[in-house]
Amino acid sequence: MDLEITNSNNFFKVKGSLDRHNIHLFKSKFRNIFEKANAITISIEDLKSIDRHGVTAIAQLHNESIIKQKRLSIIGLGCQEVFNHFKTKERETVTAA
Repeated sequence: MDLEITNSNNFFKVKGSLDRHNIHLFKSKFRNIFEKANAITISIEDLKSIDRHGVTAIAQLHNESIIKQKRLSIIGLGCQEVFNHFKTKERETVTAA
C-alpha cells in the first residue's frame, strides 16, 4: 500500500505504509513544518505498516519539535512499532533521571 498524507489546518492523517521506499514523501511533507506551525497533530490510525526508517523519521520529527519548543501530538492506535519506540524512550528517560 502506498503512503498518503492529508491535512487540514495543522491536523495530518498518515495512511498506508511508511517505509524506506516512500520515506522521502514523509520527510518532504514535514520539512520546515515547525517554521509554519507551533503545534501539529499527526494521526497514525490508518497507518497499516511501518519499518525502522519510518519510525526513525517520526522520532526525528519529535526531536525537532522538542528542539524548537513546538508541540507534536501523535494520535491513533495505528502501528504498534511507533508506540513501542516512544514507550522504550520514555522508560529510558525515567530510568536515567
